[in-house]
Amino acid sequence: MTRITFHLAVLSLAMLVVASTTKAEENASNPLAAVNNTDIRYQYFDLEGGADRQDIFIDGAYMLRPDLKLKYELHYNSTNVTGQRFNGFEKTSFKLIYFPSQNLLHDTWAVKSALGFEWILDFGDPDEGIGTGSDQIAPFGGFAFANTKSGLTLIPLVQHFASYNGPTDVNQTAMRLIALQPFGEGYWIKADIKAPYDWENDAWPATAEFQIGKNLSPGMALYADVLIGIGADRPYDQAAGIGLRFNY
Repeated sequence: MTRITFHLAVLSLAMLVVASTTKAEENASNPLAAVNNTDIRYQYFDLEGGADRQDIFIDGAYMLRPDLKLKYELHYNSTNVTGQRFNGFEKTSFKLIYFPSQNLLHDTWAVKSALGFEWILDFGDPDEGIGTGSDQIAPFGGFAFANTKSGLTLIPLVQHFASYNGPTDVNQTAMRLIALQPFGEGYWIKADIKAPYDWENDAWPATAEFQIGKNLSPGMALYADVLIGIGADRPYDQAAGIGLRFNY
C-alpha cells in the first residue's frame, strides 16, 4: 500500500464516520470528555542519529452510553531508524472508559472519576523499527477536575502496560498529567506530560506534548502539536504534528 493510497483510505473512512456532525459540549482533546469524534493525525519524530519516524493515525471516540466511552486508534509508521526505511502498520488499540461518578466539589470545581482497560494489538516488527511486535493489556484510572468558571481541566491518570505475547517484554507504569484550557473564540491549549517507568529496562522514557487548536465549526477543529523528549531515557528528541478533528 503506498502512502498516498493509505491517506485516501483514511480520509474516506473518516468522512463516512463523520457524515453527520453536531456540536460537542466538551473538548475531545480531553480523553475523559463525553464526546464522539474522529481525528486524522500526522506526527513527525526526530530520533537520535539523524533518523526519523512518521506516524499517521486515526484517533477517535464514541460514547456507548453516558457513563461508558470507547476510544480507538490505528497507527501507520514510516521510519529509517535501522538505516533503511520501512513502512507498515504499527498498532491498533481499543480503550473502554467507565465513569463511576461525576460530582460538584463546590461552586468552582467539579470532578469526574474514570476507570478503564486498553487492549493494544501490535502489528510492528522491532527489526524494522516499527512497534514492539507484542500485544498488550493496560488497565488505568484517573480523574478530571474541571473549573466551572475558567474552563480549565486538570486530568491526572495512571496506567500500567503489560505484554502477553510477542518478542518484546513490555512492563511499564505510566503517570500522566493533562492540562486543558479553552480561550478566545473557540481556541484551546493543552499540555500532556507522560512519565512512564520501564520496569524491564529501569528507565524513564518521559515526554511532554503541547497542543494548540481551534474549533472551525461545531463539527470540525484543527490543531497542531509540539512534542519533546525529557531526560536521558527519552524515546525521541522532538516532534511536531497536525490534526483534523470531526465532532459528531
